[in-house]
Amino acid sequence: MPRDSRAQGRAAGPRARLCSARLRNPPRSSGAAVTVALTGGTGFVGQAVLDAAERHGTAIRALTRRPPDQARKAVDWVSGSLSDPASLGDLVRGLDTVIHVAGLTNTPDTAEFEIANVTGTQNLLDACDRAGVERFVLVSSLSAREPELSQYGASKARAETLVESSRLDWTIVRPPAVYGPRDSDMFELFRAAKYRVVPVPPKGYSSIIHVDDLAELLLALIPAGRLVSGKLFEPSDGNTAGYEHGQLARLIGDAVGNSVVAPHLPAPLLTLGAKLDRMLRGDAARLTADRVGYMTHPDWVARFDRAVPLEIWEPRIGGEEGLKATGEWYRAQGWL
Repeated sequence: MPRDSRAQGRAAGPRARLCSARLRNPPRSSGAAVTVALTGGTGFVGQAVLDAAERHGTAIRALTRRPPDQARKAVDWVSGSLSDPASLGDLVRGLDTVIHVAGLTNTPDTAEFEIANVTGTQNLLDACDRAGVERFVLVSSLSAREPELSQYGASKARAETLVESSRLDWTIVRPPAVYGPRDSDMFELFRAAKYRVVPVPPKGYSSIIHVDDLAELLLALIPAGRLVSGKLFEPSDGNTAGYEHGQLARLIGDAVGNSVVAPHLPAPLLTLGAKLDRMLRGDAARLTADRVGYMTHPDWVARFDRAVPLEIWEPRIGGEEGLKATGEWYRAQGWL
């Protein structure tokens, strides 16, 4: 089940436990120290990018609607949004590289996908043109591979097209399901595993990636070069076969110390579930009709021919290890 990254995670507390294996993928050297512009810095993936940047001494200028209360080293916050050209100009002025993480992943009004993911990307590209930015890394979604299945996937595919047609030196990353500390989407599965029943879509296979591995990849893509420029990548945790949905549910059960039942729900039942979730949680519903569209697709495995070259990056956190550490983090933070 593909999902990219803007969904807000809860702030990590001092007891946050991250996987140490991620430290073995430092960004490639590009010579002089650089400052990188980042969108989505307060979201789930964006916070992991800031963590990785701090570890590697990479300075970040980050766009935010509201600067966080807790200060971060080497992060210069720019107040604004993707709909505000002036703040986008402030974000990219004088910089060479942009990592565009921000995007809308879930909404009851699918028209908002176009505004946030397509128009927002175009606004940022326009700002990059005006400022003379050279390098642009777009975080898309594996759902863009099948844009006919959902409005979300279609909006990410259109954003990709905008980037590909720009004058910039670009790289596009299509993450599969992203999980890890602070994540509030995959957390729903961990919470279900606590009660030993984890409903899953019809039989199919999905790739996953730990957020720390994804963050390290994004930093590793900062320097341009023939191996990354003009390329589209589909990273994963290294399991090239992916995980059958029931298998993934059982691994999540193991991560919380429970044996779980993982019933495969047919599309009509998932559609009904989306309606019930809307009734119960309103605009905060996690299961929507648009999500059902891509959840029921049988193949969300990252393609091997779109793997990141090993000279650039390789995953360090396997699924079983990462899910267990994530379960421990949820427990330590009191989420479970």
